[in-house]
Amino acid sequence: MNRTIKKVAILGSGVMGSRIACHFANIGVEVLLLDIVPKDAPANDKKIRNKIVNDALEAALKSNPSPIYKKSFANRITTGNFEDNMKDIATCNWITEVVIERLDIKKQVLTEVEKYRKPGTIISSNTSGIPIHLMTEGRSDDFKKHFCGTHFFNPPRYLRLLEIIPTADTSQEVIDFLMLYGEKFLGKTTVLAKDTPAFIGNRIGVYSIMQILQYVVQTGMTVEEVDKLTGPVIGHPKSATFRTTDVVGLDTLVLVANGLAANAPNDEENATFKVPDFINKMVENKWLGSKTNQGFFKKETINGKQDFFALDLKTLEYKPSQKIKFASLDAAKLIDDLRSRIKMLVAAKDKAGDFYRSIFYSLFAYSSNRIPEIADELYKIDDAVKAGFGWEIGPFETWDALGVPETVMAIETTGKKVAQWVHDMIAAGNTTFYKVENGKKLYYDISSKTYKIIPGTESFILLDNIRPTHTIWKNSRTSITDIGDGILNLEFHTKMNSIGGEVIEGINKAIDLAEKDYRGLVISNEGENFSAGANVAMIFMMAVEQEYDELDFAIRQFQNTMMRIRYSSIPVVLAPHNMALGGGCEMCMHADKVVAHAESYIGLVEFGVGLIPGGGGTKEFTVRLSDELQDGDIELNNFRSRFLTIGQAKVSTSAYEAFDLGYLRQGKDIVVMSLNRLLTEAKEQCLALADEGYTPPAHRKDIRVLGNQALGLGYVGANTMLSGHYISEHDVKISQKLAFVMSGGDLSNPTMVSEQYLLDMEREAFLSLCTEKKTLERIQSILNGGKVLRN
Repeated sequence: MNRTIKKVAILGSGVMGSRIACHFANIGVEVLLLDIVPKDAPANDKKIRNKIVNDALEAALKSNPSPIYKKSFANRITTGNFEDNMKDIATCNWITEVVIERLDIKKQVLTEVEKYRKPGTIISSNTSGIPIHLMTEGRSDDFKKHFCGTHFFNPPRYLRLLEIIPTADTSQEVIDFLMLYGEKFLGKTTVLAKDTPAFIGNRIGVYSIMQILQYVVQTGMTVEEVDKLTGPVIGHPKSATFRTTDVVGLDTLVLVANGLAANAPNDEENATFKVPDFINKMVENKWLGSKTNQGFFKKETINGKQDFFALDLKTLEYKPSQKIKFASLDAAKLIDDLRSRIKMLVAAKDKAGDFYRSIFYSLFAYSSNRIPEIADELYKIDDAVKAGFGWEIGPFETWDALGVPETVMAIETTGKKVAQWVHDMIAAGNTTFYKVENGKKLYYDISSKTYKIIPGTESFILLDNIRPTHTIWKNSRTSITDIGDGILNLEFHTKMNSIGGEVIEGINKAIDLAEKDYRGLVISNEGENFSAGANVAMIFMMAVEQEYDELDFAIRQFQNTMMRIRYSSIPVVLAPHNMALGGGCEMCMHADKVVAHAESYIGLVEFGVGLIPGGGGTKEFTVRLSDELQDGDIELNNFRSRFLTIGQAKVSTSAYEAFDLGYLRQGKDIVVMSLNRLLTEAKEQCLALADEGYTPPAHRKDIRVLGNQALGLGYVGANTMLSGHYISEHDVKISQKLAFVMSGGDLSNPTMVSEQYLLDMEREAFLSLCTEKKTLERIQSILNGGKVLRN
């Protein structure tokens, strides 16, 4: 069946329902959001009857981080109520129920759904643990055939996991459709889960948290120690364990843990889900985490300064948060590769090593014993935990990193039992859960005892899989990989993918190779961020040492490289994701095309360190200003808008917002929802440009700058802000430099200038600001603590 989702109905507008509605609106779908009518609401007063749903949606749209990519996208959502508007679900292609987690109420709503839904329409229930099969009792065959469970993780926009939980009656066509739709259009990692307690993600993820809590009870480790050990150092989010629990809410953790203890009586680790006494006491005190402003951590303002306090789990008193040091962690900082770092940490002989051996060995054994209970294939467990809890690598991938046969022996010496299928796998000579062949990642399939490609990934291009065999050139900070069909990919390997000399070398080498023997170049990577910008530490060092000639050369080289991206004889496509700031943004602005992941945060942020964009960003904004409407007041309004975008260091909160800010171009650049498809789509766009008979653009000498009328506007605006105490005197100086470049300088009339004219002005302004003491203080503040200094 050929399905198209044009309109969805979301039944229930609570925290999850309103945010799921926003995410469907994000992808262009029309949304009908319904909820109950307030008690005693008049029959003819629509405003009062829709108060609950409207208040919920308004609260969601005001929340931070925002659930919506762009404010105007909320116009795609129509609100209503269950009594007056349930009939309207007949116009929807997908109906999903997101009411309170009570089976009786869910069944009541689904009874109403069956009265009005059009046969063949997909129905789903969003739940984190209620058995899905219980919801279909008494429903028609058509309803059962098109019904399944969906489990979006909160917040739905940002957490990538979507579990699809069918019943025995759900048609394969519906399952296949939702698996593809969730991944391709909603941008999710869709995992097919069994109808078991807490499904996959929470079963493993909550077990991981609970076993750490039990370890804390046994050993007396502090919350600060645990969070230091369970954060980015092992590829987990910065919120680690206890801060994550604060964010999720202790009441939520207790609810899930108690549910698992009650509903999984045969689980060999059932006792692990017993909530420790200190947690029960915290819930009793309503220390639930972020929602009550205190949990394991709290912030207090003392003498005008914010201080952080951590809970002493023995006394249940708050004490100033302590900085934690472990010898093994200090050594781990020197190891960039996550898998190698974890292997070193697990082998450590200190307190941290004891902790890691305990939590990883327990996690490995537990995960192996959940197959086939919660999933038949091991990759589903890894996918669910990574997407739902933000881990870089899942349990089985981590196990591979430590070496499966030797780790099995170590696990069983602790008294934990690994599943028999793992012993059988090793006995058959298969010593890893995953391997890569011909650029594709394969997993060990337990039923066939062979390795199979992970379903759905056949069309993905993943650099981790092809880099070992398809890298044609590299230096210590970049790799150039042949991704097929005459297209090269360049990726960075620096900290936060910052741009320094070796990255510039890599860009130029990639263009050299592509111009000689290939058809096009994509610049993308699979790091946490596309690029956090230029290497600020290098700029600071040169400026402090007053090596201005070297600094001038470095800036000129950066500018020339950006211009080479613009004017190379082959198409250059950029594929940013997450942060693309400063130089990373400038690189995108010079590409032939940008294929951006929806969660791309793009911006020129140099103002924050006392500079203006010096790698062509100021020039490029001026070029784009010139290409817009040239009509008196409109022209000056556009100048003001562009000027403020740079002057306020505005960063887009999504790729869609980047169009409004001028970083991306309407009608040329595109947005992709699925991160896994980003490089594949970028390659296709690059090939399309090549197939069209790519011709590089002509060098621009027709850029219209406004001269004194725009320069005066910039100067007056900055001085007005100073008078109002909104900015400092140094901000005024930076603003004047920015206005001077964007207006083309002290020109009496609008004038046509070249790109090189603007680049020279931009570079001179950048260099002059590097000589300013207050700029160096700002850079130093960023380098030392990541804080923006407004001196």
